Amino acid sequence: MKLDYKDIKKLIDDMGNSNLDSLEIEFPEGIKISMTKNTGKEKEVIITKQANVIEGSAPMTVPTVREEKGTSLVNIQKQDENDYKIVKSPMVGTFYASSSPDKDPFVKIGDKVKKGQVLCIVEAMKLMNEIESEFDGEIVEVCVKNEDIVEYGTPLFKIK
Repeated sequence: MKLDYKDIKKLIDDMGNSNLDSLEIEFPEGIKISMTKNTGKEKEVIITKQANVIEGSAPMTVPTVREEKGTSLVNIQKQDENDYKIVKSPMVGTFYASSSPDKDPFVKIGDKVKKGQVLCIVEAMKLMNEIESEFDGEIVEVCVKNEDIVEYGTPLFKIK
């Protein structure tokens, strides 16, 4: 497999637009791609070709690509944390806004919720886990899209 600059750039862009923090791909030809996002401001990409698979190849490292984000985004996030209560994912899994694809979401922006009300489902290891509201209030933001992969601590909802 031959990777050129466009392929590597597309992988970096796709990684930047996803909710994943790290990605590792290993091809049968011995090429291994490992990407890690650091605090959302920096991405590191390392591509190596194992010498024992293809003779004469040396490991290749792609320099770190830094994407600087404005500090205003950080300030807004800090302000939001103080103004809203955030329901976070208690586990790694797949976020589902409804109990099945043909049903309405459990909640949407503007809905009033009570403590203990089901907000979504996070599927982990083929188990469907209902995530309940920890607070009374109003949904002001759904932070993830249906079928997104979420990690432990990922903000799911903001409640005012």
